[in-house]
Amino acid sequence: MECKKDGNLEKCNCTYEPCPRKGVCCDCLTYHLKSRQLPGCCFPDDVEKTYNRSFERFAELVSQGRI
Repeated sequence: MECKKDGNLEKCNCTYEPCPRKGVCCDCLTYHLKSRQLPGCCFPDDVEKTYNRSFERFAELVSQGRI
């Protein structure tokens, strides 16, 4: 399968600038899941900027109806 990095970058809201995984979603997802996290694209922009991408934070946002 061919990586669609350029198209992915258009939708990527990750604010961590030195990230080598930007636009390479399979690498990003693998990286975050190892730490019990989700990628920034799973969160609203204001939450993504906090870098708290934990499963628990995601569940809180779901229960608040924000996701």
